[in-house]
Amino acid sequence: MATSGVFVGIDVAKRQVEVAVRPSGERWTVATDAVSVGGLVERLRALGVALIVLEPTGGYELPVVAALGAAQLPVVVVNARQVRKFAGAVGRLAKTDTIDAALLAHFAEAVRPEVRPLADELTQTLHGWLGRRRQLLEMLQAEEQRLAMAPRAVRPQIQRHIEWLRQQLADTNGELQTLIRSSAVWREHDDLLRSVPGVGPVLATTLLADLPELGRLNRKQIAALVGVAPFNRDSGQYRGQRRTWGGRAPVRATLYMATVASVRCNPVIRAFYTRLCAAGKPKKLALTACMRKLLTILNAMMHHRTGWRPAAA
Repeated sequence: MATSGVFVGIDVAKRQVEVAVRPSGERWTVATDAVSVGGLVERLRALGVALIVLEPTGGYELPVVAALGAAQLPVVVVNARQVRKFAGAVGRLAKTDTIDAALLAHFAEAVRPEVRPLADELTQTLHGWLGRRRQLLEMLQAEEQRLAMAPRAVRPQIQRHIEWLRQQLADTNGELQTLIRSSAVWREHDDLLRSVPGVGPVLATTLLADLPELGRLNRKQIAALVGVAPFNRDSGQYRGQRRTWGGRAPVRATLYMATVASVRCNPVIRAFYTRLCAAGKPKKLALTACMRKLLTILNAMMHHRTGWRPAAA
């Protein structure tokens, strides 16, 4: 990326978009309707921007990002936590939409986050169904907990809702599998991933939707992206305990459940887990190490497009 240029921060709300430009300091507001967003795209294209940065705002940013990406503009949606930490580092404690847009432009100029390919419409649909599945699971778990504590007169209504949620969950699982099998690329990747003992349809779908970088990064990068890479905490002669931190929580949670299953049914992961426990490692640490090993195996399989081979793993 160029060392100089025009950097843009966009803060997206439900009804309007705040735009800030560096180094000129120019700022303006546009509505979120299609015509206004189209005008924004043309104005940014005329500026010759080097980078455009946005934060996720619960889905309101998607039409804007799609329009910018369709115009071949360099746009990236960054982690909101990174921006908040950057705000603290530069002493920006106040928070308004206008300030946030200026902060995003400053972040773009100072940090230069890498521009990644945007998800296509089919991938966004898969991501949406997967998100809906998580919502249904959360509601089902909450209702099952309420059922145990509810008065007898209320229980039939809760039970009917539980049955409806289970049916919706089954329908959603069917939609996810139909969507995956409709794409030749996804079908190939799904078959590769599910050839590994312990990897089921939930983990395979989660990796396809929420971790498109799988197979494109090296083992250290993919582990850090998911949040299973231990980070040093050393200073001078002090040697702190290494801990995992950050990463994509939904992927990590699903990977954890798959690893628990793999410790039982996958000979490679089971042998690795047993060896770590025999060496005196705490079980939680050994399980986290197994998560990273399983992720490394899946990353290598996707990179080389080869099925499960225990000897190679």
